[in-house]
Amino acid sequence: WGRRELQSCRYTRVWIPDPDEVWRSAEIIKDYKEGDKSLQLKLEDETLYEYPIDLQGNELPFLRNPDILVGQNDLTALSYLHEPAVLHNLKVRFLESNHIYTYCGIVLVAINPYEQLPIYEQDVIYAYSGQNMGDMDPHIFAVAEEAYKQMARDEKNQSIIVSGESGAGKTVSAKYAMRFFATVGGSASETNIEAKVLASSPIMEAIGNAKTTRNDNSSRFGKYIQIGFDKRYHIIGANMRTYLLEKSRVVFQAEDERNYHIFYQLCASSSLPEFKDLGLTCAEDFFYTSQGGDTSIDGVDDADDFEKTRHAFTLLGVKESHQMTIFRIIAAILHLGNLEIQGERDGEACSVSSEDEHLSNFCSLLGVEHSQMQHWLCHRKLVTTAETYVKSMSLHQVVNARNALAKHIYAQLFNWIVQHINKALHTTVKQHSFIGVLDIYGFETFEVNSFEQFCINYANEKLQQQFNSHVFKLEQEEYMKEGIPWTLIDFYDNQPCIDLIEAKLGILDLLDEECKVPKGTDQNWAQKLYDRHATSQHFQKPRMSNTSFIILHFADKVEYQSEGFLEKNRDTVYEEQINILKASKVKMVADLFQEEKEAVPATAVRKGTPRISVRSARPAFKAANKEHRKTVGHQFRNSLHLLMETLNATTPHYVRCIKPNDEKLPFKFDPKRAVQQLRACGVLETIRISAAGFPSRWSYPDFFNRYRVLMNKRDLCKNDKRQICQTLLEDLIKDPDKFQFGRTKIFFRAGQVAYLEKLRADKFRAATIMIQKTVRGWLQRAKYQRLRRATLTLQCYARRHLARRLFEHLRRTRAAIILQKQYRMLRMRQAFLRVRNATLTIQAFARGMFVRRIYHQMLVEHKATILQKYARGWLARTRARRQLQALRIEARSAQHLKKLNIGMENKVVQLQRKVDEQNKENKLLNEQLSMLTSAHSSEVEKLKKELQQYQQTQQGDGNQLLSLQEEMERLRMELERAHGEREVMEDSHSKERDLLRKVRLSVCLPQVVSSGGCTDEFARNTAEENIQMKKELEEERSRYQNLVKEYASLEQRYDNLRDEMTIIKQTPGHRRNPSNQSSLEREGRGKAAMDMTLFLKLQKRVRELELERRKLQAQLEKKEQEIKKSQARDEQCSIREAHLAFQFCKRQELESENKKLKNELNELRKAIADHAMQNNSSNDVQDSYNLLLNQLKSANEELEVRKEEVLILRSQIMKAAQQKETGENMVKERVMDFLFLLPLCWWLPEQCHFCSGGQDGTGRSCRVVQGYRRSCLGMRCSPWHFRQPRIICAMVLPEGAYLHT
Repeated sequence: WGRRELQSCRYTRVWIPDPDEVWRSAEIIKDYKEGDKSLQLKLEDETLYEYPIDLQGNELPFLRNPDILVGQNDLTALSYLHEPAVLHNLKVRFLESNHIYTYCGIVLVAINPYEQLPIYEQDVIYAYSGQNMGDMDPHIFAVAEEAYKQMARDEKNQSIIVSGESGAGKTVSAKYAMRFFATVGGSASETNIEAKVLASSPIMEAIGNAKTTRNDNSSRFGKYIQIGFDKRYHIIGANMRTYLLEKSRVVFQAEDERNYHIFYQLCASSSLPEFKDLGLTCAEDFFYTSQGGDTSIDGVDDADDFEKTRHAFTLLGVKESHQMTIFRIIAAILHLGNLEIQGERDGEACSVSSEDEHLSNFCSLLGVEHSQMQHWLCHRKLVTTAETYVKSMSLHQVVNARNALAKHIYAQLFNWIVQHINKALHTTVKQHSFIGVLDIYGFETFEVNSFEQFCINYANEKLQQQFNSHVFKLEQEEYMKEGIPWTLIDFYDNQPCIDLIEAKLGILDLLDEECKVPKGTDQNWAQKLYDRHATSQHFQKPRMSNTSFIILHFADKVEYQSEGFLEKNRDTVYEEQINILKASKVKMVADLFQEEKEAVPATAVRKGTPRISVRSARPAFKAANKEHRKTVGHQFRNSLHLLMETLNATTPHYVRCIKPNDEKLPFKFDPKRAVQQLRACGVLETIRISAAGFPSRWSYPDFFNRYRVLMNKRDLCKNDKRQICQTLLEDLIKDPDKFQFGRTKIFFRAGQVAYLEKLRADKFRAATIMIQKTVRGWLQRAKYQRLRRATLTLQCYARRHLARRLFEHLRRTRAAIILQKQYRMLRMRQAFLRVRNATLTIQAFARGMFVRRIYHQMLVEHKATILQKYARGWLARTRARRQLQALRIEARSAQHLKKLNIGMENKVVQLQRKVDEQNKENKLLNEQLSMLTSAHSSEVEKLKKELQQYQQTQQGDGNQLLSLQEEMERLRMELERAHGEREVMEDSHSKERDLLRKVRLSVCLPQVVSSGGCTDEFARNTAEENIQMKKELEEERSRYQNLVKEYASLEQRYDNLRDEMTIIKQTPGHRRNPSNQSSLEREGRGKAAMDMTLFLKLQKRVRELELERRKLQAQLEKKEQEIKKSQARDEQCSIREAHLAFQFCKRQELESENKKLKNELNELRKAIADHAMQNNSSNDVQDSYNLLLNQLKSANEELEVRKEEVLILRSQIMKAAQQKETGENMVKERVMDFLFLLPLCWWLPEQCHFCSGGQDGTGRSCRVVQGYRRSCLGMRCSPWHFRQPRIICAMVLPEGAYLHT
């Protein structure tokens, strides 16, 4: 802006900031006056806006370019070079013209359209071949042609640098550039090398590309492909270098992201016959491929892509066996991720099951030892100067180690594939020159930025520095060529930011230093950064964090979280696991992990390279000292320096890919995202450098043709166009510094072309206004004459038509009034007649209905009275009969109940006292159990002392072992004898129980048949009594279980003897722990002399006894379960038998039960006494046997008094049964009274449920009323239709009919 332009700025269009669209166009509607604080603007939507300005601070809005310059295919051709102009020009070309390519000086800006465009066919390649860069529309083929032409013309190596965000189209642009070179520079021989170059793309996409939230086919690594040419500029070979593969994606994917494509392609093809032994299923079944959620991509067929990948492998000469090994390694990585790691000791240790299917598949696919891999996945080896330790790892450490192993395997496989691609593309023909295509990640900033983003942004800092210096150099060459005085252009130099990262004691140096510290942490490293670089202008510390740091990059300010930097920089994999893989039976797997020798330059064999020696991007690796391997950051820095050396030795060509929106929608332009990427990729920096000099350039003929309207006739008569242009510019632009005259061009400062365009537009505007004034006057006069003649004619015809229409309206109105009068009269008369007839009909029917209703009501009341009379008589007779029957029953049983009730209260007290005595006995038993436990402990101590004495003397080992063997044999015999006795007792018990049941049935059933059944309450009491007797029998059996416990103590003694044998078996020398004892202490003291043959026999016998003990224990538990089941069945049978026979055979049953119990007790006592005689050697066991005999004796005494209890309980049960029967009779009488008093009402009849509406003996149909309903009059029902008790139906029947319940 100048003060002259500012004071006459009306109708000038400008750009103002906008929060939504970044920049918005507006027009100044009022000239600026001295002292104004703002400009009056009108937006495109006619909204008025007041824009504040500050002349001292130069806070003025950006000027908008003339319409003639909008949509230029080269941004440097714009008169005003600034951010809004660049953004608007790209938007217009992308949305209105659908042009995705635009030049910005030497930079090609490519916007991703997110759909396939028909601009990459073979004929398009031939159309751009041989053309100059500005002759045709911007295109990636034009950049490739320019690089190919300069290589042939200047005989200098070229580079095409493709950069941009993920999803911006870098990989596709690089692929089209290589396709152009393969087409234009096709191989002269039959090697078909160009097809191999193109075949490398699907392989690298499969193993190096993945789906992210921003791109479905995002390259997760950087690559530099050198395409070699001979002297005739035909392709002879190629070489590829890769940078910073994102290994963490192998083991982790964020939401809506995927792992590398090759995993999903292999899972999609797992059903093929050759892949059956891989053990693969769908991708959702594997942890490493299902963390992101959806495992598929819309419009992508993984199985079809896999076939393309295999075809590419075959085309590049990879053997079928190597391909299968590659797929086996990838499948093994998937199985490794599915290992089930089980934590132990609160997570301090863990293990992997040997039965784990995925571990077996992993080991078989890679050809490694199953047991070794199982062990070293959960353990690690610590090596010191003198000792070696084997340490268990925690669950977290094992998971990290497993993930690190998976990443390392995939990285090694990735490098192997790249090496074999390079071998396939290598040629022995002398290379004359090459063109390199660099596909590398652009500047990245996310919510959480880690080590990968740091390395990526560091690489972009280096590339931006190289880009700035190259653009500056081209500007300088242009000025010198045209003879323009050169002045220094100040441009942004990001060397301080690069020094902050890579200089001595920079961020990378401090990171490597912290990695060497044994206990280095991310927090300590961050603190060192704060202390060292706090004063740097490109380094900041966040206010709210002590583990993050901020770097001011050229594109934006990025905050990095230090967590994970050290781990990713170390990239640690445990040596034990690698050693297992080195020993693999599969040769290719073993070769992957062999230690590399010193790296040899990759281009050493290419003696024809003239100016640069390109080495491998993989740094040297010394195998001698594994503790001092280069870190990831150090390797990346070395490979980046090598890349910069290569780029500086070549002529670069730049392609900047822009992502127009994050939704991946075709031809949608988001200004915010576009501006962010333009700032990051250096396009705006190119504009700024161009704007600092003379950005606008016109040739003399073009300038003369464009601005001849500003010249006078005298100047136009001259033949020297250069002199005419100089005269015009000296008259129009007074400041000579605003333009310069070169040899072939005129150079303008920023804004001068726009000023000339404004003068040209003003000239045209003035002429246009004059022409418009004259033409518009003539047109309006002619138009007025035509309108006047047409108006007079229309008025004549319109007035005549209105008169005819008025007459017709009046005539139709009169006729309508007459018709309405007659119609309304007829309609009212008809309505009156309909209402009169309906009223008479309703009155006749209503009066008849009322008379019939009164008659039916009288008839119903009469019949209800008759029904009540008969029903009350029948109920009275029924009640009397029942009362008489109840009195007879009471007379028969009252005297007997009095006799039986004698002594019931005393017996209850006696039973309570018996319960207390049983509780005391229980306490006594517990005390004796504790005594037995203490005696057992003293026995154990005694055995320990004997063992110590034996160890001291070390004599008589053979005799001691024989005695121990005899003792164990004796214990086993005792266990077998006890088990046999218990089986005999159980068999006798079951036989006697069956015999007793048969006796009960034979004695009681005849009596039951003769006397009839008893009441429900009496049966329940009988069942409870029988259950009580069964419980007492169970108590006796529980006492028998105490004997089993004594045998358990003998088993414990056997276990102690087995422990003693184990101690004897061990040598008296040194025994080391498996995890932390020194490996040097292996020389033990002398082994004790003993008979090894006898020891092995004894050990075998101990194992056999242990198995027998377990079998006996299982049989014992099985018997107990069978006893419980038989008891349940006995209880059910007893309840049914008591229901039939309790009233007459209770006494006989109890006596037989007592006899049975006595027999069982006698047999049990005898068995215990015999067993006690066999075990007299042990005093403690003898005491327990005596105690058990006392308990059995007390149980026998308790059974003697059972008869008296049964008699008393029987009398109580009889009394309760009589009371229940009396209560039921009273309830029935109350129900009948209640039904009798219910009001009788009229309901529709329903069919009888018993006769189904049939006929009775009188021939009339039967009806029944359920509940409170009653049937119609004159019906009769048979009494056999209602036999079920507790069903009451009240019916109204004629005289002589039956009433049933």
